[in-house]
Amino acid sequence: MTKYIVQFQGEHFFLSNFYAAPIKHLGLLMPTVEHAFQASKSKSKEDHKNVSLIVQPGLAKKYGKSVKLRSNWEEIKVNVMLKLVRKKFEIPVLREALLDTGNAKLVEGNYWGDVEWGVCRGKGKNKLGKILMKVRKEIQEQEDAPPW
Repeated sequence: MTKYIVQFQGEHFFLSNFYAAPIKHLGLLMPTVEHAFQASKSKSKEDHKNVSLIVQPGLAKKYGKSVKLRSNWEEIKVNVMLKLVRKKFEIPVLREALLDTGNAKLVEGNYWGDVEWGVCRGKGKNKLGKILMKVRKEIQEQEDAPPW
């Protein structure tokens, strides 16, 4: 029987891009994956710095809606997210927590209508959930590889 994790809240909040997991990105320390993702939307070093200094991820997300988008953003955003999620789960405690989800299907269920990165009211592409499962599988395969 397949186990599902259908919201990144409570004990599974660590799966959320809003979870405090500082990562180095664009030459700056970003407080969360959300900060890093929003900063990536722009080529402006000023925007990068401004986003890195915002305290709350929700405000970083709001700021990201106001920046001048890179011309190729739609083409690169999924790969940017994959890169950032990989960085986040290099943090040992988060890596272990992700592995502890076993083979559960990860679904970024939400009520705010995000049907691209998650699922709302049963509809959505769940791109974030799929990226998390891909990264988990990569980590599992690394751990299963022989040491030589």
